[in-house]
Formats: sequence, C-alpha cells, structure tokens
Amino acid sequence: MVKSAKSAAAKSGKARVISSRLAFKGPVFQVTTDMVEEPGGIRARRDVVRHSGSIVVLAVEESGSGKSSGSAEPRILLERQYRHAAQSMMWELPAGRIDEGESELAAARRELLEETGYTARKWKKVLRFYVSPGFLDETMTIYLARDLRAGEAQPEADEKIAIHLVPLSEAREMARDGRIRDAKTITGVLWLSETYSDA
Repeated sequence: MVKSAKSAAAKSGKARVISSRLAFKGPVFQVTTDMVEEPGGIRARRDVVRHSGSIVVLAVEESGSGKSSGSAEPRILLERQYRHAAQSMMWELPAGRIDEGESELAAARRELLEETGYTARKWKKVLRFYVSPGFLDETMTIYLARDLRAGEAQPEADEKIAIHLVPLSEAREMARDGRIRDAKTITGVLWLSETYSDA
C-alpha cells in the first residue's frame, strides 16, 4: 500500500490559511471565518475573534518589603462593576484594551488612571497569556504596579466602577470560594499570593 504524501502544513508544522473572510467588524473586535489546514493535516473552518490585546493592572499597596520583614500584608486594588455578558456584578483587577499604536505599558498606565484615579511609580510586566485560544486571539499582559498614589478617576461614560483595596489573604479566599470569578483577576491574585509566600 502506498502511503499518501503529507500535506504542506503537516510537513512544516505550521497551519496554512486556505481562505479568510471578515464576518463581523465592531468597535472592539472583529470576527474572521477561516478555512485552515492545521499541522496535523486536518482541514477545518475556524471562526476567530480578533482583538488588539489587553492589559491588566495588579496594583498593590505595600506597607513594607513583604512577609520576611514582618510588615502588614499587601492590599490589592480591586474593582466592582456590572458585566452584562455575565449578567452580574464582578470583582476584577483594572484592565482594558490596548489602543492602536499604544504600547502595553502606556495602556496599563492609562487604564489604571482612568478607572481608579491611581498612578504608580513602579511597573513590572509579570505574566502574558491567551484568554481563550480556541476561538479568540486576544492576549492579556499583567503588570505589577507598586508605589501607588491616589487621584481622581476618569471613567468612560458607560463605566460605573467602585474601587476597593483588599488584603491579599482576603482576595485569595475570594478567588478560592467563587466571589472572584474573573479569570484574569484569579490569575493575578494567585500569582501575587505565590510570590509573597516565596518571599
């Protein structure tokens, strides 16, 4: 029996887009319908939500240098707002979309100020991940923001956001018991909790 030749996609280890069309375009994202030959040789239709990417701000108020110094535990800046897709009020870290031509760090600084009024003197990129890679190309980048300064929020017209500084131990319990149900926030809270437990 003669074996069939491998497809170009299977040989290269990369997907080959056979065709692509714009199915929807909105102000925040667009959707493409792609016919793809994937590395395993499978040909399939893939509807993909295209998004410019988002940043998340893990803003932390510290009273000292951490557990090792015996100082009080850090507090995390959380937001509480209504999310229509989830049809409920949600606890979240400040976050937002990266505007065209904007750097990730600039977007993080802007979103923190707009949504909470806070600014931060120290910034560090700590995590980057895909939100839901089965159908969405959006990435989220979490920035740790420290040395906070309070100010006046500048929310969008359709945003009504309450802000709270929550002790890390309480935020961790909120993530564990289901009071925090937002994936980016759970990720950030557990990352910070692990970081401080190693200190």
